[in-house]
Amino acid sequence: MCGIFCLLSLSPARLEHDKTVYEHLRRRGPDSSQDVTVTGPDLSYRCLFSAHVLHMRGVLTSQPATHTSGNVLLWNGEIFGGLPMTPEENDTAVLSERLAACSSPSGILSVLSSIRGPWGFIYYQQAADALWFGRDFFGRRSLLWKFEAETQALVLTSVAALTPERDRPSWQEVPAVGVYRIDLKAAAESGSVTLEVFPWAQEGSEGSSCSDSVLESVPSHCTAVMNPQGLVLTSPVRPLNVSAPTSAHKTELPTNSHPPVTDLEQLLVCREDGGEVDALMEVLSEAVRRRVQSLPHDLRDKSHDGAAVAVLFSGGIDSMILAALADRHIPAHQPIDLLNVAFKLQPQKEPAKNHNKHKDTPKDPHTSGPFDVPDRITGKSGLKELRDLNPERRWNFVEINVTREELQTSRQERVGHLVHPLDTVLDDSIGCAVWFAARGAGLISEDDGQRLFTSSAKVVLTGIGADEQLAGYSRHRVRFQASGQEGLIQELAMELGRISTRNLGRDDRVIGDHGREARFPYLDEDVVSYLNSLPVWLKADLSLPRGVGEKLLLRRAARRLGLGPSALLPKRAMQFGSRIAKMEDRREKASDKCSRHNNKQL
Repeated sequence: MCGIFCLLSLSPARLEHDKTVYEHLRRRGPDSSQDVTVTGPDLSYRCLFSAHVLHMRGVLTSQPATHTSGNVLLWNGEIFGGLPMTPEENDTAVLSERLAACSSPSGILSVLSSIRGPWGFIYYQQAADALWFGRDFFGRRSLLWKFEAETQALVLTSVAALTPERDRPSWQEVPAVGVYRIDLKAAAESGSVTLEVFPWAQEGSEGSSCSDSVLESVPSHCTAVMNPQGLVLTSPVRPLNVSAPTSAHKTELPTNSHPPVTDLEQLLVCREDGGEVDALMEVLSEAVRRRVQSLPHDLRDKSHDGAAVAVLFSGGIDSMILAALADRHIPAHQPIDLLNVAFKLQPQKEPAKNHNKHKDTPKDPHTSGPFDVPDRITGKSGLKELRDLNPERRWNFVEINVTREELQTSRQERVGHLVHPLDTVLDDSIGCAVWFAARGAGLISEDDGQRLFTSSAKVVLTGIGADEQLAGYSRHRVRFQASGQEGLIQELAMELGRISTRNLGRDDRVIGDHGREARFPYLDEDVVSYLNSLPVWLKADLSLPRGVGEKLLLRRAARRLGLGPSALLPKRAMQFGSRIAKMEDRREKASDKCSRHNNKQL
């Protein structure tokens, strides 16, 4: 993983870093930092490239990667498949060579279309005086842009910074709808930037116009147009199965019935299986294997006794399955860190004393401590299940406890910058929760008590993508109840299309701030393609109660793995499970603009 940055200037103004942005980039890539400047013919344009590397594959390869042809590559990605490479090779070096062999835009598109794995990139092609950039199909790596009219400069970066100046151009996320190309000679002659768009396209579809998401977020003083040749990138996943269910696929369970838990467990075990559980387990296990074994030599070495891999861990079904599958592919002597975050419960105000009521009501014997939030409780329960599955593994359950004061300080100093340009209450809550969790600093329990602990993991597995594909959110149940299976299919089709703007760019910026790399097994191309191939009724049955019907296929897989109570836990959003949503004591809606990112304090 890397922090990548490019400043394209069409004026003679001096090329300078934003110092705050530069520091954020260095935190993402602590192993190597380097700048390269490129000038066009007659100084018609200049590009400042800056890259900061977190070493993850093969031999440490500094970036920007310069080729003998004069090309320059900034690569923030992982090649898990599609391009042939050995475990000893560095993917930046491999990709640089492959791109240098391309003499036309179609060649570059062919290389990018073949890659399986997350990526954001910036590529200077000297012979064509062209600048290419973009994000992968899902947008699993962050890339932001803005145009500064005063200096005639287009800026691209993995992470930005909030600034107190209200009149400065705002950052936007580069839409993950394809890749972009700038003809640098033409830009220098006109003094303006035209972005040629090469969109992702499904088989048989036509990419004839720029999407609304591109047009809405194009920086001021820039223009976006479909590339004249009509070239497209090939989608790495198959189209969503939109088959409407027949009566034979409708569960006969009455909507208002609530069977006992034992009956629900039996339902998971006895549900008719056409092989879809085994098939899901196969592709998901392979997705986890790729992500836990693609590591630097020192972390794969048998003498390394710290964890190389951590899991964002609530004890819910998504994180439990990732932990159980990681256990299959990580050497037995290496620990796995389970990162569990909790925000301190605020003491409730004592109700007015009423001497006539509840005079002798005893205190609840199960009253818990200030950090025993729902995710802490289910996390400890999940830890017990994992220890039962593999008692030989050292499972480091990291209790990450956050006070209100620490939250407020870190939000102003770090997280506000990282969440930007997203600005809702929901983005703030999830961004803060993920940032503290990914920091990995907390307490672990040992025989003689608890001790301070900080995770050594460079890789953080996260369960994003499971809810979006398997109808895990409450809005899916609402849509199903209002519009049936057809409405649910439409909702699921929309989910993956917007996951880059709702989740992935933000979470990449937040997790990367600790010099760790976020990896998303549920968004592996093979996993998504398999789930897309299935009819909706095999993935979820929302006529069944919460804790069973949503993500039904995944719950059946959990049972096949040998997991217990976690297979029946209902979905609980991170902001509620960690109790960060209760921390601020405000009556806010998730979609409200967050007022806590006060620029004057930044």
